[in-house]
Amino acid sequence: MRDGPWAGLALVDAILARGDLSEYHLVHAAQADMYRRLHKTSEARAAYQRALALAQQAAEQRYLERRMRELA
Repeated sequence: MRDGPWAGLALVDAILARGDLSEYHLVHAAQADMYRRLHKTSEARAAYQRALALAQQAAEQRYLERRMRELA
């Protein structure tokens, strides 16, 4: 966050490109948040959907669904 959303997105994308944590919902949620901050709505929505598909706890699913609704 210190260096802004572009820097954060680059780090998250690098992690995902290596295949590290690709099945971890919070990585996709972080990616979605960076896209949201950059006003890249369609990319944010896709990342939130991936995070939601991987999330297993109801509270996390509700949070991700709420964030997706806020994009509309």
